[in-house]
Amino acid sequence: MLNPAVEQAINEQINQEFQAAYLYLSMSAHFETKGLHGFAHWMRLQSEEELSHGLKLFDYLHDRNGHAVLQRIDAPPSQFGAPIEIAENALRHEQRVTQLINTLYETAAREHDYVTTAQLQWFLIEQVEEEKTATDIVQRLTLAGDDVNVLLQLDRELGQRRKPE
Repeated sequence: MLNPAVEQAINEQINQEFQAAYLYLSMSAHFETKGLHGFAHWMRLQSEEELSHGLKLFDYLHDRNGHAVLQRIDAPPSQFGAPIEIAENALRHEQRVTQLINTLYETAAREHDYVTTAQLQWFLIEQVEEEKTATDIVQRLTLAGDDVNVLLQLDRELGQRRKPE
């Protein structure tokens, strides 16, 4: 049987993953309106990835005879600043998600729920990749400065991102 504290913590993480999906989708919409379709594509795929993370936890709860309790998702901002500001926002968000996953892992460990700690290993490793990718984009935008040509090159590159299989 799934420990109630762990079940509640997983439900909270599901909410955070869905909230992240909503945030990235809003960022995608912003980039679309600015004509940066590659950035928009990247953020849309990021949104889908966050949704899949939430569903992975959702399914895990049910696999353990837990109960997923969906919570309110707040509306994300609809207006954002420059691409560098959005990338920095995404990086801060990923760093926060890493902290949340760490806290969830600590809860499972404290409750001696070793099956959940094993499940969360995937999320911990995934967050390393998420933070690295966001950091790389921030660094490249910082290097680009006000150079529109470099911004458009990065836009083209981000537009080539493929859905994970």
